[in-house]
Amino acid sequence: MISESVRITAQFYHLDPMEVVWHGNYIRFFEQARCALLDRIEFNYPQMRDAGYAWPVVDMRLKFIRPVRFGQNIDVEARLTEYENRLKIEYKVSDSASGERLTKGYTIQVTVDIETQEMLFESPPALINKVKAAQCDKN
Repeated sequence: MISESVRITAQFYHLDPMEVVWHGNYIRFFEQARCALLDRIEFNYPQMRDAGYAWPVVDMRLKFIRPVRFGQNIDVEARLTEYENRLKIEYKVSDSASGERLTKGYTIQVTVDIETQEMLFESPPALINKVKAAQCDKN
């Protein structure tokens, strides 16, 4: 499947009183990686909207393995694992230097027709075609 990574350096404003990255910031890190992945398939949020669809996150899971600390460089990988009926993107947060896995998780997004506000049970051709094109570009 298609994947994309971003590198992030943990900043002071990411930290909690225990001097590790606050758990809520991982959602922001996932979003950065998700947008990089969606840019790669040329179907990020503006293109979704222009096609008449929204993809709200309806489910999310995070599994913390080891903390991220101030100044630590991390790589956040987003991998598209499902797209035909919903978007499932799996994430892996690793230490940039050692490759050690620090956090993992996933998000699930469903398609909503912007005009009718109805949830669709299949992804529209606008997304399917972009994913297939990106898979061909990868090969």
